[in-house]
Amino acid sequence: MKVLLTGGAGFIGRHVRTLLVAEGHDVTVLDSLRSDVHRETVVLDDLIVADVRDAEAVRKALAGVDVLVHLAAKVGLGVDLDDLDDYVGSNSLGTAVLLKEMAHENVRRLVYASSMVVYGEGRYECAEHGVVGPGPRRIADLEAGNFEPPCPHCGESLRPGLVDEDARLDPRNAYAASKLTGEHLASAWARETGGRVASMRFHNVYGPGMPRDTPYAGVAALFRSALERGEAPKVFEDGRQRRDFVHVRDVASAVTAAAIADHPQVAAYNVGSGTVRTIGDLAGELSRAYGGPDPVVTGQYRLGDVRHITASSARIRRELGWRPRYDLAMGIANLVGRPTIDRPPHPLPAS
Repeated sequence: MKVLLTGGAGFIGRHVRTLLVAEGHDVTVLDSLRSDVHRETVVLDDLIVADVRDAEAVRKALAGVDVLVHLAAKVGLGVDLDDLDDYVGSNSLGTAVLLKEMAHENVRRLVYASSMVVYGEGRYECAEHGVVGPGPRRIADLEAGNFEPPCPHCGESLRPGLVDEDARLDPRNAYAASKLTGEHLASAWARETGGRVASMRFHNVYGPGMPRDTPYAGVAALFRSALERGEAPKVFEDGRQRRDFVHVRDVASAVTAAAIADHPQVAAYNVGSGTVRTIGDLAGELSRAYGGPDPVVTGQYRLGDVRHITASSARIRRELGWRPRYDLAMGIANLVGRPTIDRPPHPLPAS
């Protein structure tokens, strides 16, 4: 299979490229090597340095391709609203250019890197009102340290649970909105061309090769960078935010499975470990692994963050036969370079 891999010089992309090549596929990488992602020199023998918005470069790269794996994106929550046009341009417009050129070149399979952020807040239940969607977070509540979202109907406490792919989509920052726009554009492309798209909603990805010292990095990368400087990881809010931390090699195997699977024409898949952990748990695991100072819970917050978001990965298990191999302890050991014992995919709880 001939694969064009956008963003293939990035954190997730390098792992996807390695796995695709190991499985015998012919891979070409297209990456702009943007400076807010790549702080070091990148050398790949199959690399085309170009932006996904460059229609001519994309058209040439797509010649003879069987499947496009689209990972290229501006990531993270953003620093401020000055990033808004860059998210829309890099992510939404970039995806649109790719889809247009795929139609022209008769490429009919797409794996699109989406994100858990398209959901906004995760799944919540109220004892009286059942499944509800909490409203926007209020600055007054956050300033007072009231981080848990209340029921929008009665104001009582909510019980968080696992979100599945049919949940309400509620992007709450520029990055999230751009990722969801990409999903919608890809769905329209698939229906108009007869193509097939799998939107992979990655949860919190960590592992070897995470970016360093950038405000656009994920929380695991920020904690790791602090520990390598000899500093304590700074944990926002109270550290009890629920997340699903998934190892980058498991993400790569999910992407590879989607690239070759006979999935529905328009499909969306959560890609998570299936294990609920907190941001405080992650900080503590990393501190112990690095032998560094204990995490510091700061009480700070970012308005664009969500309180709880954890995945049900039942659909990808059922439809693609995918299973994660790394739990958090094994994944952290792999991240810091400690020997690990390879395990078969571990069973996940039912959604």
